[in-house]
Amino acid sequence: MQNDRSRRWILPTLSLTALMFLIAGCGAISGGISASTKPLTPGGYTELKEVSGEDCQRYLLGLQFLPLSTTNKLRGAVADALDEAKGADALIKVTVDTSIQYWILWSTVCTHVHGTAVQSH
Repeated sequence: MQNDRSRRWILPTLSLTALMFLIAGCGAISGGISASTKPLTPGGYTELKEVSGEDCQRYLLGLQFLPLSTTNKLRGAVADALDEAKGADALIKVTVDTSIQYWILWSTVCTHVHGTAVQSH
């Protein structure tokens, strides 16, 4: 009798576990490459250090019309990267990527910026 009761829960438990793995997921998209974030003349800047920044937005139930946070913007990710180097006003050797994570109750979309911070003369 006890054995029958425990067998009854095996299929629903395994099904729910499989469903949770199928609903959740993640992905990444390589965005682009740029020489700089603003026009710079050769020799008209000083390289400071390599930096990275990100800007993310979260959504309830993965639905874009139910945002849980502010917008995901490229300019926010660039500003975040520039904040890492004192006096930096531009980035060179810039790469941009996007990551997406889907969970059961929410999703997250982030823009990631990597580059070298510079100070123009």
